[in-house]
Amino acid sequence: MKNILALFITACSWVTLYSQHTYAFFGSFNWDKDTEGIYVYELDIIKGNLSKITSFKGIANPSFLTISPDGKYIFACTESKTENGGSVSSFEFSPEKKTLTFISTQKSGGENPVYLTVHRNGKWLINGNYSEGSVSVYPISDNGKIEPYVQNFQFSEGSINHDRQDRAHIHSTVFSPDFKYIFMPDLGADKIRAYQFQDEKEKPLQKAETPFVQTFPGSGPRHLTFHPNGKFAYCIEEMGGAVSVYFYENGKLENIQRIDTHSAKYKEGFESSDIHISPDGNFLYASNRGNENNIAIFSIQNNGTLKTIGYQSVKGKHPRTFNIDPSGNFLITANTGTNEVVVFKRNPETGLLKKVGKKIKIKGVSCVEIKRY
Repeated sequence: MKNILALFITACSWVTLYSQHTYAFFGSFNWDKDTEGIYVYELDIIKGNLSKITSFKGIANPSFLTISPDGKYIFACTESKTENGGSVSSFEFSPEKKTLTFISTQKSGGENPVYLTVHRNGKWLINGNYSEGSVSVYPISDNGKIEPYVQNFQFSEGSINHDRQDRAHIHSTVFSPDFKYIFMPDLGADKIRAYQFQDEKEKPLQKAETPFVQTFPGSGPRHLTFHPNGKFAYCIEEMGGAVSVYFYENGKLENIQRIDTHSAKYKEGFESSDIHISPDGNFLYASNRGNENNIAIFSIQNNGTLKTIGYQSVKGKHPRTFNIDPSGNFLITANTGTNEVVVFKRNPETGLLKKVGKKIKIKGVSCVEIKRY
């Protein structure tokens, strides 16, 4: 009887697995709203191939995307790198109809929006503007419509590199694991800024007890991610070519390690860009642009610190972003410099990567988000 029950449970698991679909959403610098800007592909979870489902025209430079917790809405930084522009837009994705439909747009509150994140309740959207160093907070209606922003914080101070850090440059907006705080790596000021997030208030961003943590001078903090256990945070530093590791507790970050993302043969010209942790919490991946064009692979120790495992070429140039699918089996890179998307199979035991499937050509591809439906 037990054997029959086990077989039944296994069969149900396989049916559930194969009834689900995994989609990859790609943003791009299309520079012309009459051409395709956002692309949706289905990921073959066995072979790693990508098949185009749909795309969207009518918006300029949807350079960064994020997905609502229920997967129903796609939010995009639009008019990025557009003079006197800058907006955020929302779309509805229907996996049944395989359609992407425009819903709304709002001004970003500054030039060059580069990062969006959504609260777990799906009712708030946070945008970071790079060029003017600002952050905007938007309510989201039940139908996915973005309402005008209710808060806009402008920052001004820079840091030691006068060419790159003449003023603040917010490069990402990331919620803490409990969604009670929001962290904002500021490449221009060498700070990771922090605010309390009180979602029940009309203006949810409130001052934090510790308003920022100072990073290494000239490091240029860019993207931040938290370990699945909620105890550790990792920030990739674009200009310093390193990852800083932090112990995290109640809105406060305490630095415990700083480790190079680049191999020893590279001494300058770092352009580190994106950072993600495998769903099992065992490995961290960080992308390097510039001279290297690779993914640095680290194992995560019990105390949260990192140990370098190796480097994987992205088979292209300028991996601006990458992402890991929910199963943890695949890593997909958006190689902006060669207009290509590359899929890698991830070994869950070693953390190493192996290219699979065929490269996909997407002009100006700049972002990838992955969701299982």
